[in-house]
Amino acid sequence: MTEQPAPENPEGSSATQDAAEAAGIKQRKNGLYPGVSDELAENMKGGWADTELRDLPPIEQAPDAARRRAALSARFPGERLVIPAGNLKTRSNDTEYAFRASTEYVYLTGDQTQDGVLVLEPTASGHDARLYLLPRSDRENGEFWLDGQGELWVGRRHSLSEGAQLLGLDCADVRKVADELSALAGPVRLVRGHDAGLEAALADLLDAERDEELRTFLSELRLVKDAFEITQLQAAVDSTVRGFEDVVKVLDKAEATSERYIEGTFFLRARVEGNDIGYGSICAAGPHATTLHWVRNDGPVRAGELLLLDAGVETHTLYTADVTRTLPINGRFSELQRKIYDAVYEAQEAGIAAVKPGAKYRDFHDAAQRVLAEKLVEWGLVEGPVERVLELGLQRRWTLHGTGHMLGLDVHDCAVARRETYVDGTLEAGMCLTVEPGLYFQADDLTVPEEYRGIGVRIEDDILVTEDGNRNLSAALPRAADEVESWMARLKG
Repeated sequence: MTEQPAPENPEGSSATQDAAEAAGIKQRKNGLYPGVSDELAENMKGGWADTELRDLPPIEQAPDAARRRAALSARFPGERLVIPAGNLKTRSNDTEYAFRASTEYVYLTGDQTQDGVLVLEPTASGHDARLYLLPRSDRENGEFWLDGQGELWVGRRHSLSEGAQLLGLDCADVRKVADELSALAGPVRLVRGHDAGLEAALADLLDAERDEELRTFLSELRLVKDAFEITQLQAAVDSTVRGFEDVVKVLDKAEATSERYIEGTFFLRARVEGNDIGYGSICAAGPHATTLHWVRNDGPVRAGELLLLDAGVETHTLYTADVTRTLPINGRFSELQRKIYDAVYEAQEAGIAAVKPGAKYRDFHDAAQRVLAEKLVEWGLVEGPVERVLELGLQRRWTLHGTGHMLGLDVHDCAVARRETYVDGTLEAGMCLTVEPGLYFQADDLTVPEEYRGIGVRIEDDILVTEDGNRNLSAALPRAADEVESWMARLKG
């Protein structure tokens, strides 16, 4: 990785130096060049072709984003609303994490660029929407080649005119947004947690409770997916299916190395076909499968044990899949592994059957937990009757987690929705959720027979609520034990 530029001059300041510092161009203390001569600065200003893009078609989701903004406008008439994309976050010294725009911002604009801010300004008839973006790097002050976030360092940004064409929004320079908003009268609602500088600039205009109402509404607005979102979720799942196939094909290489080989194999598919992974991949082999979010992925992969792979591809529009399969590493379940796997499969079948419009959100969870409780009583691991086990939650020693969650732009989508609209709510067509029961017998659990210890099984699918029931978006991945074994054998040739 090349060092970033350092337009500093220990011998004295040039006009170019002064302009760079005034523009806030980042500087490195130990750069190899002591400064920029005025002659070089002048040379860098000219001789560049016109690269402005014209007659750009709008992005596919622009009409959907406009409808979502209209719904937001109707909910908060007469109020100024501010939704930031967020800023780069430092990973170490002068390197940053890959940027991921805030979910609320992406949902309302379709844009994914850092530092962006959407402002809905109230009018007599609703709101005027304006998007504040970073314009293209300035060539007059040298930003495009001197600043670490300049065009020649990290790539070309869209101009404000290009942004307006793509997004169907009036676009302005984001470097002016804080001053413009703070100069206006009246309170502001802001989605917090993404842009600390903007929050500080508007502190006197903000109210935490009002801001949380805005964030909650946007979370609930995402509960029912539109046609564009459903298409994106299916695309994410389809890529994820191919990623799981990739993993099965290289399990022998994972045995020779570690869980990291599985993680890297799936990540390759996610980056080739999508934007990224939607969350840290869980590549849990052997006893690691009993740790719900095992993302260290540094353990051995051994024949005769199970691999719990929980992973999802995130599309270029940032919608993510979330799928889990538990696979016998050598391609065949042992008798005990199959018994536990079949119990989880039966629980998942019951859970999926309960997903339909008009059903309570909790119904699929309750259906799956009942099956697992029955199995635990049948196996003599907990004293019945089943109703007692469920009432006291005794099955949770081995089931641990809830049976699913909403899915969308976030892997745990709509997370700040009110309980009455989410977990205590009713399913509607267009909602998308996971159904993912599991059984986990910890390696140190002395309450179960020794042969159970270290076995963890989870099966997870992405389920769309339809007008007449549901559709399993991830049905292309086998689930029943016999089908899993046949699928693995076929992929291994």
